[in-house]
Amino acid sequence: MSKMIRWLIASALIMFALPWSVVTFIKSDAGMAVCFILFFAVNPVFSVVLGILAGKDIKHLWSLPLISALLFLAGTWTFFEFRETAFLLYAAIYLILGASAMLISVFVKKKKEQNKL
Repeated sequence: MSKMIRWLIASALIMFALPWSVVTFIKSDAGMAVCFILFFAVNPVFSVVLGILAGKDIKHLWSLPLISALLFLAGTWTFFEFRETAFLLYAAIYLILGASAMLISVFVKKKKEQNKL
């Protein structure tokens, strides 16, 4: 359960606290550039890494990609604009990336186990 808590904290920091820090500390066009980096680089990579980790212990960590996408949605709706539909699309893509990485990780793990036998 310790792994779950650590990754939940990491998800909260990346998906919730980073949008807050962008809005709070970075102004004007630079803030928009940082948002692009967050939405198109940091968040997708984090979703894939989280999915790979969840696939290694799917019984306990299966919910991490979903929670991460929901935290992203909560963070963007809180700090940018509430109920902006574009953020739903981003959250769905992050969920798909995380779930796909999780399923691929499970598949690779099973293949390795079969090859050992």
